[in-house]
Amino acid sequence: MRLFAARLGLPLMIVVAGCAPAGTGPTGPISSADEQGPFERRATAVAEAWHPGPGWREGYVPLQDPAVLIGEANFTPATQTAFQAGWYRKPADLPVRQPDDGTIRFPDGQLRVPLVSATDAFLALTRGSDPPSCPGPKEPAIPPPPAPGGKPDDTVASRPQGECVALTISKVELGTALLRTSRGEAQVPAWLFTVEEIGAVVAAAAVAPHAVDAVPEPVAPSDTAPEGLVAAQDIVEVDGTRLAFRLGVGSCDTDITPLVQERDDIVVVGGMVVRSTDVCDAMLRMEPVEVTLKEPLGARPVLDALTGAPLRIGGN
Repeated sequence: MRLFAARLGLPLMIVVAGCAPAGTGPTGPISSADEQGPFERRATAVAEAWHPGPGWREGYVPLQDPAVLIGEANFTPATQTAFQAGWYRKPADLPVRQPDDGTIRFPDGQLRVPLVSATDAFLALTRGSDPPSCPGPKEPAIPPPPAPGGKPDDTVASRPQGECVALTISKVELGTALLRTSRGEAQVPAWLFTVEEIGAVVAAAAVAPHAVDAVPEPVAPSDTAPEGLVAAQDIVEVDGTRLAFRLGVGSCDTDITPLVQERDDIVVVGGMVVRSTDVCDAMLRMEPVEVTLKEPLGARPVLDALTGAPLRIGGN
């Protein structure tokens, strides 16, 4: 199954997790023979330090944004901006009844959880912000007078056209959405908002906040990280054995090499770069990379080799 991410301008849906016993060895070689020694040692230390609490295996720990797209969205630049910012007009007919408890269905079992109302889910969808006051389309600029010789002066550009959009919700219903969690891909109760302008459904997880377990604090190895090791920031897409993610690299870094250590129950990823010896700015650049696993990711967590943190789809 192809799973991918969407909120922050990335395609959208999810990644899974599990717990690996200490000492579980890698199932295959990492990429790039030049870096495999220091990276493999680091990845092994990260994997063996991974000991999440019982909530990771028994509770509900989402590993992606709680609002996801269902279906292909017909975005324009304006509606893409509105979707990312959470600009929605509040529907007049939001269901007011508090729903009964719902069931999350994991590959390894089920969990009954309290749910939030459609109003609370809508507020979470908008991040508590109102859509901006959007003016109408701008009028084109008055053409400049002809330049000497009777030719128009093309050095003066016309006023750019622009628009500001607040998204309209035409239907609201309680259903489910497929989300990535610490226990694998799960069918999670969600409020489904049909959005007119993009021709798709936005699902907002309906699980009450107090029923959501926190992602464990990462435990980075105590030894010094290998020179040139950079952190994986988030998961972009999971498609069978293909794992796409983003590395945080410097503006002047070169020879960017994605690396992976694949174990029976854990996948550790990161990257190596060559640092510039010249003067360079300190800006962080998100570099998309991908690796091919020996087996589909399944319910394994993906850990960052630098920090030891479990990675989410599309960031935090």
